[in-house]
Amino acid sequence: MSEILVHVTRGGMMESIHRGDLAVVDTGGNLVFSIGNPQLKTYWRSAAKPFQVIPMVEAGGMERFGFTGEELAVMTSSHGGEERHVAVIQSMLNKLKRTALDLECGPSPPMYQRAANEILKAGGTFSTLTNSCSGKHCCMMALAEMRELDIAGYSQVIHPVQHETLRTVSDVTGLFPKDIQLGIDGCGVPVFGLPLYNMAIAYAHLGKPDSFPEVRKEAMGTVAAAMTANPYFVAGTGRLDTELMEVTRGRILAKLGAEGVYCLSVMGEGIGMALKIEDGNTRAIDPVIIEVLKRMNLLSAEEFDSLHERWEVKVRNHRKETVGMIKTVF
Repeated sequence: MSEILVHVTRGGMMESIHRGDLAVVDTGGNLVFSIGNPQLKTYWRSAAKPFQVIPMVEAGGMERFGFTGEELAVMTSSHGGEERHVAVIQSMLNKLKRTALDLECGPSPPMYQRAANEILKAGGTFSTLTNSCSGKHCCMMALAEMRELDIAGYSQVIHPVQHETLRTVSDVTGLFPKDIQLGIDGCGVPVFGLPLYNMAIAYAHLGKPDSFPEVRKEAMGTVAAAMTANPYFVAGTGRLDTELMEVTRGRILAKLGAEGVYCLSVMGEGIGMALKIEDGNTRAIDPVIIEVLKRMNLLSAEEFDSLHERWEVKVRNHRKETVGMIKTVF
């Protein structure tokens, strides 16, 4: 059963609570640390993206299209739709000789509110380029091109690109494809339902893929290196993913998923973590992740100090006055 992880207080009184579950697993499959139910089955959402790009990398897509590390990082991202993110998406489309109309993710506002405001202020409209999943969709089009498949419909569950992606997810999580529940994500591609334990073991392998065949080992290393070297392009301004990777200088790789999912890998250590906030509220993620990293001695004192405001989050009113706190209670 999910445990109470976070209290939201106002004026010294508890106002709200957030429950959740967490699994920390090593590459040997050992459960290193857990809260609640580490076998909780939920959708991986966008935290699956680092693994969804592996088939394209294994197929030689980086070399075929001349993709950069920044571009690969954006493929794994839930980017903020900021100007630099959109520029990278356009660069990939140019290399693919495709347009924004070929992206099957649908138009959506940028995740970064200031970027959305700037577009509206300029009289613009939101597009597939500002969709936080557009990088992953560029990757899937690239894989379809390399496999000489029809690109139209690449997002559909029956498309061979999605079959190949599912096989990869099965391999890195240690689950049979039949044991992975398929749904449809917000951007239209299949999304994977599986236990937190298996999400965590996949992230453990991402940071230390030594047990995989050489081609997969190299691909996973390439993906991890791109993410940790380009943290801004994995998320963006004001995002925990970006800040964690910056503060730890790439020692921790982190990725947000929708509905309160969060995963990370301790690079080179073979440790992976997966969190699900029961009610899907992302405001509970930061303090929980930082508390667990602190408790497991995975942050230095300097790193913890840099992240302190995300650990004990101040609740402010419209006058910017501190009126409460968001903090862990486990």
